[in-house]
Formats: sequence, structure tokens, C-alpha cells
Amino acid sequence: MSTEPLSCAGALIVDDDGRIFVQRRSATRKLFPNCWDVVGGHVEPGESIEDALQREVTEETGWTVSHVLGLVGEYTYVGDDGLARVEYDFLVRVDGDLLDPRLEAGKHTEFRWLSEHETVLLDEHRHVNDGLIRRIVDDGFAALHVIGL
Repeated sequence: MSTEPLSCAGALIVDDDGRIFVQRRSATRKLFPNCWDVVGGHVEPGESIEDALQREVTEETGWTVSHVLGLVGEYTYVGDDGLARVEYDFLVRVDGDLLDPRLEAGKHTEFRWLSEHETVLLDEHRHVNDGLIRRIVDDGFAALHVIGL
């Protein structure tokens, strides 16, 4: 078994109002059950980060990536399963009906578009002092300011 961390790609999908898309993981998920999360997942063997990003957006929302606005950051963490991961998160724009995502059945139960002052919601059902998703989304909003959106 490899000791290298698993690679993950994350998409902070941005709408025309500068809000970021989040979705709630189902209560039956092994990692982060019932928690809010950004779109994303593991990079498959032989797949690039960019290809994984596009695949995950389509699988989890039905949308397609139209523009990658930039890298938000690289985050290392250990999941509830004890496996180390390194996640690369990007700000992206997508094509599709932003009011009607096709959430992955059994994996996600609801979605929201968050404004910058609503990120405290992301701490819901998380371990105290975890704050990973909130930190990623806060960094996403900071990156939006830097690029002037």
C-alpha cells in the first residue's frame, strides 16, 4: 500500500453574483457525512488534476467547466478513514442551469449558493477546530477579490 497521499481536485464554482456553490454530503457517506462540501473528489490513476476537476464537476452537478479562473490553494488533510490526502482547489465557472444542478443520487442531498458572509454554515456537523471546508471557501472568496470578481 502506498504511503503517498491521495490526490484530490476541488471546484469552487462561482456564479454571476460572486457566490460559491456547496452541496451537503448524504448522512451515509463514509467521509464527512451530512457535511457541506465543495464539488470534487479523488484523481483517478493516470488522470490529471485538470481532467479530474472537469470529471467531478460533471458527475456531481451535471454542469461542465467553462473556465478555470485560478488555483485557490493546496490543502493536506487526513480523512475520517485515516488516509492522507492533498487537495487542489480551483475557482471555476460552469455552463448549465445554475438553479438546477443534477446532484449525485445517494451522495448529496441538497445544495446552496453561499455569499461571503455565510461561510459559518460550513462548520455545521464538522468536528470542532476542523474548519477545512470553511477555510477553503474563505480562501476562494479572498481569491475572487484578488482577481476582481
